[in-house]
Amino acid sequence: MSDEYDLDSGPDPATFAAAAAEPDIDEGTDDPVYAVGVGPGNLEYLTPRGRRAIEEADVVVGFSTVVEFVAKLTDADLLTCGYKDEAEALSEFADRVAAGESGTAVAMGDPNHSGYQFVGKVQDALERATPETPVRVIPGISSIQLAASRARTPKEDSAFVTLHKSGDVSGDMARLASAVDDRHLLVLPRPYDIMPGDVAEFLLESGADPDLEALVCEKLTHEDEAIHRFTLAELSEHADGDGPDDTPFSDLVVLVVRQPVVA
Repeated sequence: MSDEYDLDSGPDPATFAAAAAEPDIDEGTDDPVYAVGVGPGNLEYLTPRGRRAIEEADVVVGFSTVVEFVAKLTDADLLTCGYKDEAEALSEFADRVAAGESGTAVAMGDPNHSGYQFVGKVQDALERATPETPVRVIPGISSIQLAASRARTPKEDSAFVTLHKSGDVSGDMARLASAVDDRHLLVLPRPYDIMPGDVAEFLLESGADPDLEALVCEKLTHEDEAIHRFTLAELSEHADGDGPDDTPFSDLVVLVVRQPVVA
């Protein structure tokens, strides 16, 4: 991946992360770095394998809210970041791995559901500092899986789209429009410019049935979890806006649009 990337024009770090399959377990001379999905926000949903990768690491890197979530599980040095200092934190992380420390990167949920941009950035930083060190993803329980369970929408009968990423999402929106007529939709909105109301409005403009059932699953597994139930038309009334004060929902939401089930 190039030194500079613009997520509106490319290259997308997610594409870099998905460019090739992981090497076989017995390949590579160095211990891997793990990219761990830590679950939807409740430590009861952190897998034992993910917990062990965090516990055994010398250094853990991730966004501040995610690292703070798992901090009590490990004695590792914690490198926290936001979007502005992400590159600096990952560079330090990669240098420490190159110097012989074991490293684990953490992301909320499951990296396979919304975290490939972060995985790509981790992998890129490591390839610069220690090219022989592989990155291995340890999947987690995601809010998507919880939402599918709460809404009783089998994954094989559903279309999943994540909008929770930087850059252009027009192709992802088009996928939703093409699937809404015959499949359940599981959608990760993007705070705060593409929230559930905006997705509902877009689907209606694309010809979706206004009476489809729409569930906004908020803060799943947290103490204040809530399921908000609408028709698609009712949910579209919450469209527009680009800030937290412009929507009744938090940033921890999954939108489920259910197709009627024919008995």
